[in-house]
Amino acid sequence: MLFTEGAPIKDTRVPSGPIEERWDRRRFEARLVNPANRRRLTIIVVGTGLAGASAAATLGEAGYRVRSYCYQDSPRRAHSIAAQGGINAAKNYRNDGDSVHRLFYDTVKGGDFRSRESNVHRLAQVSVEIIDQCVAQGVPFTREYGGLLDNRSFGGAQVSRTFYARGQTGQQLLLGAYQALERQVAAGTVAAFTRHEMLDLVVVDGRARGIVVRDLVTGEVTTDLADAVVLATGGYGNVFFLSTNAKGCNVTATWRAHRRGALFANPCFTQIHPTCIPQSGPHQSKLTLMSESLRNDGRVWVPLRAGDGRAPGDIPEAERDYYLERMYPAFGNLVPRDIASRAAKNVCDDGRGWGLEGSVSTSTSRTPSRGWDGRRSRSATGTCSRCTSASPARTPTRYRCASTRRCTTRWAACGSTTTCARRSPACS
Repeated sequence: MLFTEGAPIKDTRVPSGPIEERWDRRRFEARLVNPANRRRLTIIVVGTGLAGASAAATLGEAGYRVRSYCYQDSPRRAHSIAAQGGINAAKNYRNDGDSVHRLFYDTVKGGDFRSRESNVHRLAQVSVEIIDQCVAQGVPFTREYGGLLDNRSFGGAQVSRTFYARGQTGQQLLLGAYQALERQVAAGTVAAFTRHEMLDLVVVDGRARGIVVRDLVTGEVTTDLADAVVLATGGYGNVFFLSTNAKGCNVTATWRAHRRGALFANPCFTQIHPTCIPQSGPHQSKLTLMSESLRNDGRVWVPLRAGDGRAPGDIPEAERDYYLERMYPAFGNLVPRDIASRAAKNVCDDGRGWGLEGSVSTSTSRTPSRGWDGRRSRSATGTCSRCTSASPARTPTRYRCASTRRCTTRWAACGSTTTCARRSPACS
């Protein structure tokens, strides 16, 4: 046995009452720290992606003394930059029936009903404010001709609620968070340390009180102490032989916290993305993620006959099986990612995919009356053209399923803390 299953953990900190009121009650009942006392408290934030940079900037602006660490040469190199598609918010700009409750429902269902419902409802509540905050930070979301923010459809939803910056949404969001972080660095509330790797977690009486870090330039090992530690370090995607993650996504910070007693939770909670460019040869160390918007602007299909060896562009329309539209007519090509990936695997197992690894094709002309709008995903299609030497606007493009995102695996209570040494809160 490589592991032993522990006793079930009951989260006793879930707010009580109707789900629409839980987090408002939680915020009211939480103990506050007055502004004068915040200046006396130091918080370490490990990681500078969207979560880490936002946390450090917010805590710094609130008045805490923050020390931010990352192993990259700049916070802008965090892997959040690789996200392409967009960010959801229940603003209902298209007047198509969207609401906070519908976003909550779609997110719980898209998470295979494994998500913590109180947190998901809170996410749906703050989604409206997050878009306004990003715009105020200067994130250049795509706009319609009249100047209003544009929306597009995305997987797992029957409404248009996704705000996007063409195919560079993650990059633009990260730049916005980075600017907010650098503003606090200039103000003196945040001290940023790049090229530093976390080696260990300092635990005092069951609580995280600091970290041990190594300077990747000089090799010097130092200890930094604080009143609290935030680990915003991402998941373990590279446990798979090929994934869409950078090779630096190695989950070492989480593993070192686990060695100090922090509990793991849902390590199997891995998202399989249905639109990734297939491996082109043994030289390839990772796969390339393509925006899910290509499912919105295209139609996913495979040949009707098993073992059809023709190239996708040589197969006429009458001999194509648009299997998602056939199996799920209400959602069509916009079914949730796990359902789309599972359906793709099934048709490839039937012998109707391309290549040894099995892949499906996407044609970017939805209907004769609506052609493909390349302006929505110009950067994503440019990446696809460079990887495949063919334009997805003119040639059907092959895609395969691949591991993309995964739970960071640290169990956290609703009090925003995890356990360490199975005794008391340690790190978020």
